[in-house]
Amino acid sequence: MDLYSSLFEIIDMRSFSNLWYWICLAVLWSSASHWAMGVPFDLLVRARRAGGQAERDLLDIVRINTNRLLYIVDVSGQIILGLSCFIFTGLAMLGFYYGVEFAQAVFLLLFPGSFVMLLNIRAARRLKNSEGTLEVVGKTLTRCRIYTQIIGMISILITSFWGMYQNFSIGVLG
Repeated sequence: MDLYSSLFEIIDMRSFSNLWYWICLAVLWSSASHWAMGVPFDLLVRARRAGGQAERDLLDIVRINTNRLLYIVDVSGQIILGLSCFIFTGLAMLGFYYGVEFAQAVFLLLFPGSFVMLLNIRAARRLKNSEGTLEVVGKTLTRCRIYTQIIGMISILITSFWGMYQNFSIGVLG
């Protein structure tokens, strides 16, 4: 028996029973909820608390990220939509029709992120059409963060139920 096969025998390399998958899921949703529309939430808290330069920095970074996101969507949004539909359809077919556990895991990681991206695009359009005051920006970013956290909670719940189902159906010994 070589080192490679004994390592795979000791460490379960299936996706849903691997600790690294769950750590990746937690880091993904923690990061997604902290960076609402590409703006760190602590910058919003600091701008509300201190004002002055922190407020100007927040409004500048929101303006830059709004313009950048809307430019990407306007220029290549249809191509990105087509490619993402192709990738998600392929992952869903591989994972849930053909039973490839890795494709299921990747699909359950990435697909809810598309809803977060749509939420960010909607928030960017709303900010583009409004005045750039701290109240409007703060309200929009806070809503974006709360909705991202709700999507994350639902995603983690569905992923954990599906992962437990997979682990129970396959069994301990494979």
